[in-house]
Amino acid sequence: MSYQGPESFRKAVVALAKLPGVGEKTAQRLIFHLMKGKKENISFLTQALEQLKAQVTICAQCFGYSDTQICPVCTDVKRDQHTICVVEEPSDVFAIERSGHYRGVYHVLHGVLAPLDGVGPSALKIKELFLRAQSQEIKEVLIATNPNVEGDATALYLAQGLRNQDIPVSRIAMGLPMGGHLEYADRVTLARAIAERRDFSIR
Repeated sequence: MSYQGPESFRKAVVALAKLPGVGEKTAQRLIFHLMKGKKENISFLTQALEQLKAQVTICAQCFGYSDTQICPVCTDVKRDQHTICVVEEPSDVFAIERSGHYRGVYHVLHGVLAPLDGVGPSALKIKELFLRAQSQEIKEVLIATNPNVEGDATALYLAQGLRNQDIPVSRIAMGLPMGGHLEYADRVTLARAIAERRDFSIR
């Protein structure tokens, strides 16, 4: 059996390799990099991660990440508070913000409908979206779920529910590849997808 380093080294590699997109080789390179650096660098990283877990919470209004009860986007009076962009995950908010083309607010579902996996409407922040749209003067709900089977099914479900409240609904344009994810889309493609959004009302 080949030597894979001290036990503590192997444990660190295994821990990092559990992160999405980080394989064993990448994890090893990261650990080697940290080992070459100063001890303070590891301490700084550890403290930053501990603070992240302790301080970052979910915005009570949009359900995106925040370190306050209501996030800065929701409280920004310069943003269009009457337009809501619905996304699957908090990471999608950051992706759309990078495009620099959207100035409304957000609503994070924390997933998509996936009946085969036991994920129904009650498992997502869908009821909260409908209540929010009902209680506020919403002029448009832009659905920006990912362009795949689950994302499209979720968009259809949302559009049907919002239409019952007479809320105008649009869908992000399909400049994004089928099966793609907003998180990995480049800024120009995402900006065009938002700008060229189409009506998504269910007749």
